[in-house]
Amino acid sequence: MPRRAARQAQIFSLAEARLARRLTTYRDRLDKVIRSNKRAIGKLYTTGSLFTKVGARAGRDLLTAHEHLLRVVTLLDRLGDEGDVPAPKSMKEVEAIFTELDTLLDRTGELTAQTSELLGDLKPES
Repeated sequence: MPRRAARQAQIFSLAEARLARRLTTYRDRLDKVIRSNKRAIGKLYTTGSLFTKVGARAGRDLLTAHEHLLRVVTLLDRLGDEGDVPAPKSMKEVEAIFTELDTLLDRTGELTAQTSELLGDLKPES
């Protein structure tokens, strides 16, 4: 009887699958925060409020939020092993990065929410 060539079994890493799913979740969250930030900036500009004292403060807050978002993109690239940033070497580093991601996204959300409240109080200039 002819012998069949042995097929090698594929190894599937559950840790890598969890990391990939987690990255997708964070990228989706990042996308929502970026859209919210852009809407707030657009509203500041279109209402002319950017040139008021309160509007300028809101603009600075949105700029800070944008800086946080840039850091989030860098961290996601690092976790996804993309770009020029080195990938983390241990799970402890990965968890530290996810903790920083949560902190940055929460701060950004707070800044955007504060700005949205300020924008709700502002009236367009005539």
